[in-house]
Amino acid sequence: MRALLLISCLTLCAAAPERELFPRLSPHATVSQTIGTTTLSLAYDRPAVRGRKVWGGLVPYGQIWRSGANWATTITFSDAVKVEGRAVPAGTYALFTVPGPEHWTIILNRRARQWGAFEYQPKDDVLRFEARTKLVKDHTEWLTYEVYPASRASAYVDLYWEKLRVSFLVEVDVDAQVAARLKRAMAQAKPGDWKLYADAAEYFLEQDRQLGQALGWADRSIAIQENPVNLGVKARLLRALGRPAEAV
Repeated sequence: MRALLLISCLTLCAAAPERELFPRLSPHATVSQTIGTTTLSLAYDRPAVRGRKVWGGLVPYGQIWRSGANWATTITFSDAVKVEGRAVPAGTYALFTVPGPEHWTIILNRRARQWGAFEYQPKDDVLRFEARTKLVKDHTEWLTYEVYPASRASAYVDLYWEKLRVSFLVEVDVDAQVAARLKRAMAQAKPGDWKLYADAAEYFLEQDRQLGQALGWADRSIAIQENPVNLGVKARLLRALGRPAEAV
C-alpha cells in the first residue's frame, strides 16, 4: 500500500502542469538571508495546524519527517558554511528531521529532491546533529521557517509551528571569502578601475582590519584617478591610524 501511494504521488507530481490548476492545501514558500556574501535559502510547503495535534500526532515522534509537507524541505548554501560547528559544502540539501519531545535530530541529506521521506536513505546524509526544542507563547498556525541574523558572519534557522520552536546555527567564514574574492577581482581588474581599490580600502576600514594594507589600496586608487571618494577614504584611514594632521 505504501509503495502504491508513493508511486501515485510521484506520478501525479511528475504529470502536474507548470502552473497548478488548484491551490495546494499546504502552500509553497521560500525564505532567504544573506550572511556576509553567502546566501542561505529554504524552500518548503507550509501545512496548517487546523485544530490537529501536531507533535506526537500528525508528526510522530522518533520518525523521519520531511520538515514540511509534500516535497521534502530543502536548504541551500551558495558557499561552504558551518552548521552547528561542522563543515558543509555549498549546495542544496533535503532538510529532514526526527522530532522528539525535548530533542530533535536535524539531518542534511544530499538527495535534495524527494517526495516526503519515503525514499530517504541514511547513506546520503551529509550531516546529523541534535537540537533542543523550545515552547513559545504565541501559536503559529502555518509552519514557518525564519532565518535570523546572529552576527555579520552567522544566522539562526528557526522552525516555528503550533507552539514550538527549533533552531540551529549557520556560520560563514566571511573574512576568508572576502579575501579570496578580492584577490580574484584584483587579478582581473582593468587598468582604470580606481573604484575596486577604494572599495577594498573602505571595507577594511569599516572592519578595522589591516589598515596599513587598506591605506596602500587607497593610494593605488588615487594614483589611478584622484577624486573625492578615494581621498575621503584615505583621510578616514589616516585618522584611524592616528595621523590626523595628514588626514586634514
